[in-house]
Amino acid sequence: MLKDTVSKYRPFPGVHLPNRQWPSRTLSRAPIWCSVDLRDGNQALAVPMNVAQKLELFQALVKCGFKEIEVGFPSASNTEFAFNRLLIEKGHIPDDVNIQVLVQAREDLIEKTFQSLVGAKRVVIHMYNSTSPAQRRVVFGKSKDEIKAIAVHGAKLIKDRLHRLAGTEVTLQYSPESFSATEVEYAKEVSEAVMDVWQPTPQHKMILNLPDTVEVAMPNVYADQIEWMCTNIKNRESLIISLHTHNDRNTGTAATELGLLAGADRVEGTLFGNGERTGNLDIVTVALNLYMHGIDPRLDFSDLNALREVYERCTGMTVPPRQPYAGELVFTAFSGSHQDAIKKGIAEWEKGGRTHWDVPYLTIDPRDLSREYREVIRVNSQSGKGGVAYLLETEFGIELPKDMQREFGPIANDLVDALGREVKGEELKAMFWKEYVERTTPWSLIHFHADGVDGVFRCRASLRKNGAELKLTGEGNGPIAAFVNALANGGAPKFEVTNYREHALSAGEGASAISYIQIKLADGKVRWGAAVDTNIELASIKAVLSALNRA
Repeated sequence: MLKDTVSKYRPFPGVHLPNRQWPSRTLSRAPIWCSVDLRDGNQALAVPMNVAQKLELFQALVKCGFKEIEVGFPSASNTEFAFNRLLIEKGHIPDDVNIQVLVQAREDLIEKTFQSLVGAKRVVIHMYNSTSPAQRRVVFGKSKDEIKAIAVHGAKLIKDRLHRLAGTEVTLQYSPESFSATEVEYAKEVSEAVMDVWQPTPQHKMILNLPDTVEVAMPNVYADQIEWMCTNIKNRESLIISLHTHNDRNTGTAATELGLLAGADRVEGTLFGNGERTGNLDIVTVALNLYMHGIDPRLDFSDLNALREVYERCTGMTVPPRQPYAGELVFTAFSGSHQDAIKKGIAEWEKGGRTHWDVPYLTIDPRDLSREYREVIRVNSQSGKGGVAYLLETEFGIELPKDMQREFGPIANDLVDALGREVKGEELKAMFWKEYVERTTPWSLIHFHADGVDGVFRCRASLRKNGAELKLTGEGNGPIAAFVNALANGGAPKFEVTNYREHALSAGEGASAISYIQIKLADGKVRWGAAVDTNIELASIKAVLSALNRA
């Protein structure tokens, strides 16, 4: 980008709205949703969906709870027309779902559109024509009055054909395309001219869609445009004001949310934001933004992974790993401090007592979207002891004592850092096993037996030290103490056991137990050991040797 080229651009003029109300409002309910995946999303694909793919995605949208679905542009191609007929003739449309079709204000296209809708139960006929100064000047070469005449003529052509859809519940929709770049006074003039033809009433409203076709301003300007229209257009009570935002400035979500504050009733968008240029509004994001504030979005994204799979299979697109809510990594923490906070927050939530979700770094419970907690914390070189401990516990049931976490965390971090990549749970377990459980030199256990009388335990042990077998005896106030005494008798460095924990690893006939032992040497150094065995006493004895070997 060259500095001397910036003068070719200019700021978009704002809307005179001195008493704007939207900044002080709060969203309290979900809008009417309309998916445009099968039309706006489809036309943005390098290879548009075929009929079978469109049907699969349509059924997925119905399952999510969409009651309005723009199924295509039936006058644009044979595939689009055939899909409409398939939906209608094969009974794929639930009785409470409106199919929406898009058409330009042209007679031949309107005629074919009506042919595609015969027999449908509920439809939205969406007519549009472009109204912005650039479109008027560059594309059409027409005046304001001539552009308005196109809209009025198209509205009349549609009205004159409504009798051909007898038995069909029809809702009419008009879009001044490129509304976001159109003078609001002129957008109002054209929209009211269409209203004069269609004559909407409070009992039978029409949809006035005000698209942010190309983002040319900050989202607050779009909100001003919406509030201005809601305030100044006639017969507002007979209108459903609809938003259709794109993402050219990467503020499509913000523009939609502010537009709802400004008075809009309805939102058009696509799953995961698929659409022309930088995409449409991502409906999933706006719906789940409402959900995380305790507002029922009236859409079901409880199996977001499955929906993402259908979307990717049908469209050939991929959901970026950082896509809000749906991306592979959005519920993942690599940072050690984040992992520790998440682990503690989840533990607090699962313990009960809190009525509202308040887990650090997680704005929404991943399980509400069929995501797993094990997806939340993943380990790479940026991770700390909290993440390491969390993966070992959630995937393998290895519950490291706090002090042991502090010892093993840096060891694992160094190993992961050397690999230079993320590690899976199995790799992390292998690191733990190698560092602790598989430490059998210089000391390893061959045989151990202990019994006690009146609180005094005596043990007999066979050990191998550097290849040589030793037979040792010792006594103490428990099996572990007796074994430590036996080791001292056999020439091992003096130490004491300062921490001991054990728990079951698995259930069933062959259940194993894991034991964790911390020892303190004469010089004050401490070391942890760990061992696994079906016999908890033997696991403890082996854990003592693990710690001694690591010392």
